[in-house]
Amino acid sequence: MFFQFEADFVDSLRCIPMMVRYKLDTCGVKLKLVHWHQLSQGQRQELVDMDCETPPEIDTYRTTLQTWVAQVSGSPADTLEVPHHPPWLTSNDIPASVLSQLDKTPGHFLTLDYWAALSPLQRFALIKLSRPGHENRNFRSALVEFGLLSSAAKA
Repeated sequence: MFFQFEADFVDSLRCIPMMVRYKLDTCGVKLKLVHWHQLSQGQRQELVDMDCETPPEIDTYRTTLQTWVAQVSGSPADTLEVPHHPPWLTSNDIPASVLSQLDKTPGHFLTLDYWAALSPLQRFALIKLSRPGHENRNFRSALVEFGLLSSAAKA
Protein backbone atom coordinates (compact mmCIF):
# COMPACT_ATOMS: atom_id res chain seq x y z
CA MET A 1 0.00 0.00 0.00
CA PHE A 2 1.37 3.32 -1.07
CA PHE A 3 0.03 6.63 0.15
CA GLN A 4 -1.16 9.37 -2.20
CA PHE A 5 1.30 11.80 -0.63
CA GLU A 6 4.09 9.57 -1.99
CA ALA A 7 2.71 9.58 -5.55
CA ASP A 8 5.54 11.71 -6.95
CA PHE A 9 8.16 9.02 -6.36
CA VAL A 10 6.64 5.58 -5.76
CA ASP A 11 6.36 4.53 -9.40
CA SER A 12 10.12 4.79 -9.79
CA LEU A 13 10.89 3.81 -6.17
CA ARG A 14 13.56 6.54 -6.16
CA CYS A 15 12.77 7.22 -2.50
CA ILE A 16 12.05 4.73 0.26
CA PRO A 17 8.27 4.41 0.52
CA MET A 18 6.60 4.66 3.90
CA MET A 19 5.59 0.99 3.85
CA VAL A 20 9.26 -0.02 3.50
CA ARG A 21 10.28 2.45 6.20
CA TYR A 22 7.68 0.80 8.42
CA LYS A 23 9.24 -2.60 7.72
CA LEU A 24 12.74 -1.22 8.37
CA ASP A 25 11.68 0.04 11.79
CA THR A 26 9.96 -3.29 12.43
CA CYS A 27 13.07 -5.33 11.65
CA GLY A 28 15.59 -2.86 13.10
CA VAL A 29 17.54 -1.84 10.00
CA LYS A 30 18.65 1.74 9.30
CA LEU A 31 18.72 1.78 5.53
CA LYS A 32 20.28 4.88 4.03
CA LEU A 33 19.00 6.33 0.79
CA VAL A 34 22.39 5.62 -0.79
CA HIS A 35 21.90 1.92 0.03
CA TRP A 36 18.37 2.03 -1.42
CA HIS A 37 19.76 3.49 -4.66
CA GLN A 38 22.42 0.78 -4.85
CA LEU A 39 19.77 -1.95 -4.80
CA SER A 40 18.28 -3.06 -8.09
CA GLN A 41 14.75 -2.05 -9.04
CA GLY A 42 13.74 -5.69 -8.54
CA GLN A 43 15.23 -5.81 -5.06
CA ARG A 44 13.47 -2.57 -4.12
CA GLN A 45 10.18 -3.98 -5.37
CA GLU A 46 10.77 -7.18 -3.43
CA LEU A 47 11.30 -5.15 -0.25
CA VAL A 48 7.95 -3.47 -0.94
CA ASP A 49 6.22 -6.82 -1.52
CA MET A 50 7.82 -8.97 1.21
CA ASP A 51 5.83 -9.59 4.36
CA CYS A 52 7.36 -8.33 7.61
CA GLU A 53 4.86 -8.96 10.40
CA THR A 54 5.48 -12.27 12.14
CA PRO A 55 8.80 -13.03 13.85
CA PRO A 56 9.91 -15.42 11.05
CA GLU A 57 8.93 -12.85 8.37
CA ILE A 58 10.79 -10.11 10.24
CA ASP A 59 13.92 -12.28 10.47
CA THR A 60 13.71 -13.14 6.76
CA TYR A 61 13.21 -9.50 5.80
CA ARG A 62 16.16 -8.36 7.93
CA THR A 63 18.47 -11.14 6.68
CA THR A 64 17.55 -10.61 3.03
CA LEU A 65 17.98 -6.86 3.25
CA GLN A 66 21.29 -7.02 5.13
CA THR A 67 22.63 -9.58 2.64
CA TRP A 68 21.76 -7.34 -0.28
CA VAL A 69 23.17 -4.21 1.34
CA ALA A 70 26.41 -6.03 2.17
CA GLN A 71 26.67 -7.24 -1.43
CA VAL A 72 26.33 -3.73 -2.89
CA SER A 73 28.16 -1.69 -0.27
CA GLY A 74 30.63 -4.09 1.33
CA SER A 75 29.01 -4.06 4.76
CA PRO A 76 25.52 -4.42 6.21
CA ALA A 77 23.39 -1.41 7.10
CA ASP A 78 23.38 -0.06 10.63
CA THR A 79 20.83 -1.46 13.01
CA LEU A 80 18.10 0.25 14.99
CA GLU A 81 16.71 -0.63 18.35
CA VAL A 82 13.20 -1.98 17.87
CA PRO A 83 10.96 -0.64 20.62
CA HIS A 84 9.09 -3.25 22.61
CA HIS A 85 5.86 -1.25 22.20
CA PRO A 86 6.28 0.95 19.11
CA PRO A 87 4.18 4.13 19.28
CA TRP A 88 2.49 3.33 15.95
CA LEU A 89 1.08 0.17 17.53
CA THR A 90 -0.22 2.12 20.51
CA SER A 91 -3.73 3.34 19.79
CA ASN A 92 -4.42 4.96 23.16
CA ASP A 93 -1.75 7.68 23.11
CA ILE A 94 -0.93 10.24 20.41
CA PRO A 95 2.86 10.84 20.41
CA ALA A 96 4.12 14.29 21.38
CA SER A 97 5.72 14.90 17.97
CA VAL A 98 2.35 14.37 16.26
CA LEU A 99 0.58 16.63 18.77
CA SER A 100 3.21 19.31 18.23
CA GLN A 101 2.80 19.18 14.46
CA LEU A 102 -0.99 19.20 14.84
CA ASP A 103 -0.69 22.45 16.82
CA LYS A 104 0.71 23.99 13.61
CA THR A 105 -2.12 22.57 11.48
CA PRO A 106 -5.42 24.44 11.79
CA GLY A 107 -8.59 22.57 10.92
CA HIS A 108 -7.50 19.09 11.94
CA PHE A 109 -9.73 16.84 13.94
CA LEU A 110 -7.36 14.14 15.08
CA THR A 111 -8.72 12.97 18.39
CA LEU A 112 -7.74 9.90 20.35
CA ASP A 113 -10.68 8.05 18.81
CA TYR A 114 -9.50 8.95 15.29
CA TRP A 115 -5.94 8.01 16.21
CA ALA A 116 -7.14 4.60 17.39
CA ALA A 117 -9.09 4.10 14.16
CA LEU A 118 -6.01 4.67 11.99
CA SER A 119 -4.07 1.65 10.78
CA PRO A 120 -0.62 1.10 12.31
CA LEU A 121 0.92 2.14 8.97
CA GLN A 122 -1.06 5.40 8.98
CA ARG A 123 -0.01 6.12 12.57
CA PHE A 124 3.59 5.30 11.62
CA ALA A 125 3.39 7.74 8.71
CA LEU A 126 2.11 10.57 10.91
CA ILE A 127 4.83 9.87 13.47
CA LYS A 128 7.56 9.88 10.81
CA LEU A 129 6.18 12.97 9.11
CA SER A 130 6.04 14.88 12.40
CA ARG A 131 9.57 14.18 13.62
CA PRO A 132 11.66 17.18 14.68
CA GLY A 133 14.11 18.07 11.95
CA HIS A 134 11.88 16.55 9.27
CA GLU A 135 10.60 19.06 6.75
CA ASN A 136 7.03 17.94 7.52
CA ARG A 137 5.87 18.85 4.00
CA ASN A 138 3.72 15.74 3.66
CA PHE A 139 2.15 15.90 7.13
CA ARG A 140 -0.75 18.05 5.96
CA SER A 141 -1.19 15.88 2.84
CA ALA A 142 -1.33 12.79 5.05
CA LEU A 143 -3.99 14.38 7.24
CA VAL A 144 -6.05 15.14 4.12
CA GLU A 145 -5.55 11.62 2.77
CA PHE A 146 -6.53 10.04 6.08
CA GLY A 147 -9.65 12.25 6.30
CA LEU A 148 -8.41 14.19 9.32
CA LEU A 149 -8.56 17.73 8.01
CA SER A 150 -11.71 19.82 7.62
CA SER A 151 -12.59 20.77 4.06
CA ALA A 152 -12.12 24.48 4.84
CA ALA A 153 -8.57 23.80 6.05
CA LYS A 154 -7.65 21.72 2.98
CA ALA A 155 -7.43 24.76 0.74
